[in-house]
Parts: sequence; structure tokens; C-alpha cells
Amino acid sequence: MTAQPIPARLQALRAAMAREGVAAVVVPTADPHLSEYLPPRWQAREWLSGFTGSSGTLVVTATGGGLWTDSRYFSQAEQELAGSGLPLMRLNVAHTPEHVAWLADQLGPGDVVAIAGDSLDVAGAESLSRRLGATGATLRTDLDLPASIWPGRPGRPDAPIYVHAAPFAAVDRADKLRHVRTAMLRAGATHHLLSSLDDIAWLTNLRGADVDYNPVFLAHLLIDDAKATLFVDAAKVPAEVKRGLAADGIALADYGTVASAVAALPDDAVLMLDAGRVVVSVLEGLPAGVRQVRAALPSTAQKARKTTDELDHIRDVMRRDGAALAHAFRRIEAGVAAGEPLTELDVDTIVREARAAQTGFVGESFSTIAAYQANGALPHYRATEAHFSPLAAKGLLLVDSGGQYLGGTTDITRVLALGAVTDEQKRDSTLVLKGMIALSRARFPKGASGPQLDALARAPLWAAGMDFGHGTGHGVGYFLNVHEGPHSIRPPRTGVGLVPLETGMITSIEPGLYKPGRYGIRHENLAVVTQADSTEFGDFFAFETLTLCPFDRRGLEPRLLEPSERAWLDDYHATVRAALSPLLDGADREWLQWHCAPL
Repeated sequence: MTAQPIPARLQALRAAMAREGVAAVVVPTADPHLSEYLPPRWQAREWLSGFTGSSGTLVVTATGGGLWTDSRYFSQAEQELAGSGLPLMRLNVAHTPEHVAWLADQLGPGDVVAIAGDSLDVAGAESLSRRLGATGATLRTDLDLPASIWPGRPGRPDAPIYVHAAPFAAVDRADKLRHVRTAMLRAGATHHLLSSLDDIAWLTNLRGADVDYNPVFLAHLLIDDAKATLFVDAAKVPAEVKRGLAADGIALADYGTVASAVAALPDDAVLMLDAGRVVVSVLEGLPAGVRQVRAALPSTAQKARKTTDELDHIRDVMRRDGAALAHAFRRIEAGVAAGEPLTELDVDTIVREARAAQTGFVGESFSTIAAYQANGALPHYRATEAHFSPLAAKGLLLVDSGGQYLGGTTDITRVLALGAVTDEQKRDSTLVLKGMIALSRARFPKGASGPQLDALARAPLWAAGMDFGHGTGHGVGYFLNVHEGPHSIRPPRTGVGLVPLETGMITSIEPGLYKPGRYGIRHENLAVVTQADSTEFGDFFAFETLTLCPFDRRGLEPRLLEPSERAWLDDYHATVRAALSPLLDGADREWLQWHCAPL
């Protein structure tokens, strides 16, 4: 059966809007857990617009609308929105209003805006209601109009849940729950509600496969001073897992009953929650007498600070991940040099197969970006059967990939020179690497945050009149989400608080440069915050680089590197060679030795 075209889907949505008296529908990229990667059931924005990026907001009115997304996806969105009738609205570009301001200009007294209550956080709903109220418009969250016109909408995922066991789970769930209850006591809370899937998986030492690339499962968790209730589809939980949960005071309840449980809280309850990480529909029946304590989830900060045992497992994973990539990159380079008809799709396959051969590998941590030449200028490019490029013995191949292992999560980007590269490409690649080195070598005082360090990675590009439009670093989970808060390294943003970097936090360091229609460059390592020293001015922190894989020196211009930068690169390559050589042999080891030679 032929799929319904996008304009027909939008027409059906507008007909439903007319029946319900709705002036505008907002479709965010969200599910009931406000996840970054969504199960198919909640991919309504993609289904209605055709835009497949991981971030964006669709607005549809009776006669117009648009798709709002950021600079990572401008080129991709232009291609995917073609023929839909939806204009691309470029976020953070001068003279382009964000979608709420745009809506406010379109609406008048009595107009109604609908957003599905299971895809909108409580804090966002309150803010939007205030903004709309200034125009006389109102917000409805009890209508899910996209779902009402979506034939064959996917059901909830049903992958089985399993235990993340010792020795990889270094802290047992009882200790983690005690930490949360201590935070509840300090806040004066009797109950604590979580909907964030990675927090729930981490707290319970359970993993699943309900969300692509993230080993999590759909659930909510309600904790009081003596027990906890995990709201989950019970059929996904094996009997032995149920017994283990019960032994730690965690009962099971049906996934769909969390709102009823919240509605049944006693009037004197004090509920601790993060209003930016719980959706409206879960709290719709909250008794008026229940006081809310709004605070960041205590588990998020605890989860971000990796323990000594966890870091030991992660370092081991980095060695095996680096060995897998050495094998994969050697195969790719040899195949291209031999004239094999390789494509970007083959790169994806080769990298996946190399990781799958490693002990403890569970899956990929995100969809591999294998982008040759001009495709590299799309930061989140993905080759598909319908659109991919063949490789040739010239130019640059950007490979951004990662793996999920029982002992940790990886994320790495390397740029391979498949043959002759231009002087401009070498210069640009070297400037990006200079920024990466500058941030990797940084020393900073306790209390400093990512936005305060971001400029270190951009300064070499700024000096050349260039920049990149994405963040420089994101947190990374421990066999969990490849993007993890609360910390990040990016330019300061209005209304977003500064989160201090703390020892044990893992972050990516990934500056880039993108020249549309020509090429893109990104260098990425993962690093952990460590104690550097203590002086009369206080404690100072540094980064320990965790990722182990050589940079392709053929794509660099060494003359642009200062002596200290050359020393950093040579030292890094010596570390990589020593760590990976015992895991490789034959042609793979020879490849490693050549790529790790001093400049």
C-alpha cells in the first residue's frame, strides 16, 4: 500500500483541527519521558512533516505553519521538507522568531492551541500558557490530534528488561535508592516522581531495548520513604528480575496507571519532581493539597559522576573500542586504495561488525554518521539506501560512531584522508584539532562550568573568522544514553543555568567546521574530569582523555601546530599505540603503528 503523502497528512490534521475548534497544533519531538530518541509510537512530528532529525518542533495552523530546528539540520531539513508545504524555520538565526513568539503573532483572543499532554513537560506547559494568555489564546493538552489521524500508529515497544549486573553495576540499587531518599529528606519531600528513562534504568540497575541506541525501557518510578513503585509493562519483566526488585522494596504496577497513582497521593504529601522532565498528562490528576518541591533529579547528578570502578570498566571498553576501530578503518582505507566499490553504507557495516566482535558489545550508541566529502558538512548526516555516496581515493571521510558495552558507552569522531586532500582541508582540519587540544589540556578551577570553557575549543577557528553551530561537548552515560546531563560544553544560553563540572563527569570534546557543499570536519574524544591540583586559590580540575584511536595525520598541516600541540598529539598517539597494540596483530597492528608515528 502506498504511504499517504505528507500534504495529505497535514490536510487530515487541519480537518481534525477544524472539528475541534483548534487554531494551531504544536508537535514537539518528545514522548512521555521527554527522551532524545523516540520510540516509533511518538514520532508524530516525523510522520507529519517528513523531517527525520532528532530535534525539531512542528507547528500547524489552518493555513500555514513551519518546522523549527537548529543549524545541525538546516541542509537536511531543506531536503526533507521539500514538497510538504512546510517552510523551514531556522532557530537562532537573526529575524527568525522561535515557535512560541511566532504563534503569539498568529493568534488572537479565543484561539486554542493543542499539544498532546504526554509530549509536553509541566514547566513548558506553564510557560506556554502564560505566553498564549497574553494574546487571549488558551492551551489544551487533552487533545492528541496527530494520533487521531494516524492510521496504523505503532504500539508501545515490548523489549524484555534485564539486569545490569556486577561487576559492571558497581553500586547496588539499594544504595542508590538510599541516596535519593536522603535528598528527599533534605527537601522535605514524602514522595519523588521520575519519568526520565536513563535515571530509572540507572537507579534500578536494569536495562532494556525500548529506545533505539539507548539501553533503557519505558517506565515511571514513584519513590516514598519506605518503598518504590515501578510503572512498567509487567510482561517485559522476567520473574527473577521481579524477585530481585521486590527484595529491594520495588513493586511493579502497570505502565498506564502512573497518573492514577499520582492522583491517589494523600493531600498532605509533598512531591519532589523536576518540572522539566515530567509530562503534563502524568500530573493532570494531582490533588490540589499536594505540595510540589521542584528540583533537579538527585539521581542525575549522582549518575553523571562515574565511580572509580565504573571508570576502570570504561577505560577497558575504550581499549576494545579503539581496537575495533583500528581494524575497521584499516579495512576501509585498504579497500578504497584497492579500488573496491565501497560506499558510506559499507563504512557503517564495517564499523558495526568490528565492534560486534568485541567482548561485552551490546549495540551501537547512535546511528553511525559516515559522511564522505560534501556530506560531512551535514553534522547529523545519515546515509540511507535511497541516498548515499560512493567512496573514492581522494578527499575526507568523516566517521562519527559509538558503541554500547556492558562496561560503558563510547562516542568518537575521526576524519580519514582517503587520498589527496587540499591545503584548505588540511588547514581547517588542523584548526579544529588545535581547538580540541586546547580544551583537552585545560586546567580550570572547581566550580567552573562547560559554557565557561567552550571558547577554548573555538578560539583557533574564531581567529580565522570561522565557527561551528553546535555544542562542543555533552555528557555520556555509563552503558546508558550517549547524551547525558546535567553538564555540557557549549556557548552560554539565556535562561539556562551553569552546571559546574565535577570529578568523574565524562564529556565529549568535539569541535567542528562545516562548509556546505564541500566538506565537514569534526574531531571528537571522550574525556573525564579529574582532580589536577590544589593551590592557595583552591582546587583545580583537568581532563583525562579516555578515547583511544589515532588521528589521521595525512589530513593535517603540522606547520600550524605549536610545539606544545605537536607534543600533545605525539604523546596521545604513543598512549594509543601502547594501549591498542596488544589487542591487534598483523595488518591491523601495522596500520596502528603507522598512524601513531610521531609527526
